[in-house]
Amino acid sequence: MSAAAAFAAEPATPAAPRLVYVKAARLLDPKSGTVLPDQVITIEGDHVKAVSALAATTLPADAHVIDLGNATVLPGLIDCHTHVTSQPENFYEDLFRKSPIDEATTSHLYARRTLLAGFTTIRNVGAGNYVDFALRRAIEKGEVAGPRMQASGPALSATGGHGDLNGMSPYVRFEGDINGVADGVDAVRKKVRENIKYGADVIKMLATAGVLSEEESVGAPQYQLDEMKAIVEEAALWGRKVAAHAHGAEGIKMAIKAGVASVEHSSFIDDEGIKLALEHGTYLVFDIYNDDYILAEYSRLGYPDKIIEKERKVGRTQRENFARAVKAGCKMAYGTDSGVYPHGWNGKQFFHMVKWGMTPMQAIQAATVNAADLLGWQTKVGQIAPGFYADLIAVKGDPLADVTVLEKVDFVMKGGEVYRDRLAGQPVKQFE
Repeated sequence: MSAAAAFAAEPATPAAPRLVYVKAARLLDPKSGTVLPDQVITIEGDHVKAVSALAATTLPADAHVIDLGNATVLPGLIDCHTHVTSQPENFYEDLFRKSPIDEATTSHLYARRTLLAGFTTIRNVGAGNYVDFALRRAIEKGEVAGPRMQASGPALSATGGHGDLNGMSPYVRFEGDINGVADGVDAVRKKVRENIKYGADVIKMLATAGVLSEEESVGAPQYQLDEMKAIVEEAALWGRKVAAHAHGAEGIKMAIKAGVASVEHSSFIDDEGIKLALEHGTYLVFDIYNDDYILAEYSRLGYPDKIIEKERKVGRTQRENFARAVKAGCKMAYGTDSGVYPHGWNGKQFFHMVKWGMTPMQAIQAATVNAADLLGWQTKVGQIAPGFYADLIAVKGDPLADVTVLEKVDFVMKGGEVYRDRLAGQPVKQFE
């Protein structure tokens, strides 16, 4: 082989990732609970390389600078309880006139709305037919715009439970439907393995009855303790955490004793449940915005009166118990149940979290550092710091003075790519 041919055969040296410098007049750091003035965030590729004071930073003459003016910059937000593959339009039509193909063809729209709302990471807890796995893969490949995702696939449910089809003729069947219905220790272990086989990052367990289904109770336990323990043990064997849907006090306590990482909803948690959550370090994920939307809109969407009545039992009590859990010092992560209300409205919950006992900083921490810890991604997301993904957002105004500014995010960057910019005039990907 000639020297020229040998040289030509050598692989080209990859170009170094470009550096981008983001100027932040105010940088909110949820890790320390402080706001830093006049900072420069140096981004290399899709990660943060450095964060430094503007006065101490010398920018190259040809630097690519994104100047966000007087806006407040903070880490991309995290929603730990989403259902990003669907959104209610009509109760019976949603059940009987739509297929998994309908979900697959619209879920990317909901993912984009979520990202543009400033939520650069989500945990999707419950989707039939593995549609959330397909959506996650498309986002990871860059084929569609959306947040980073942890996805559970079908939620595990007892027969007749919150994840089963109730209130219908026994002759109604969905051919080919992939759901999470499983009973008994061996069956739930198999279902955990099955979900993981096809791509589950996290396991969702329906520990109790729920609101938006037609079983009679709103919070009675629906799995035995040995079944819950089997789900948690099997998930742990495969390196996965378990999120437990639980409204009722007894089911909440059973789920915590079984070892779940988080309890979702937590509506009727009692003093013993709060104490157990503190002792076990269990995260509580209260979805305290969507009561407003359900009571205002779900009759119009054709939901049965019994479901609306169940929500009336939950709403106020859940918010009061949220306040009690905050006061007790429980670990709290931000989760909204998006998909119960329109996607992209995820930020509306901040107002209610502050109204019911959190400071604005605590609410933001719930949606950043706390949420990242729950996901096991505490070294990847939830902070603007060296080595973390370059996921950041900016808003006009001060969210510590008025947390509702987080309902209208003006700048969104995920992995160093700008997806929304109403501040600096930067090029935006075609997904806007």
